[in-house]
Amino acid sequence: MKKLKLPVVITQDEDGFFIAEVPVLPSCFTQGKTKEEALSNISEVIQLCLEHMTEEGEPIPEKYSVEQIEVAV
Repeated sequence: MKKLKLPVVITQDEDGFFIAEVPVLPSCFTQGKTKEEALSNISEVIQLCLEHMTEEGEPIPEKYSVEQIEVAV
């Protein structure tokens, strides 16, 4: 089995929940009461997303770039 390293973005919502999402896998996101719970949950969700993409014949992104930009707010 091949291993992938995927970027995960974690934010905290107004209710205090941590939201984890994978920008390169659309609709691959989850939440948790703690950052650790969100990370644990996203691991399971990533596996499900990848299985679904494979079943549907969708390409799995292996090449991507993660950049940060600075903006004024």
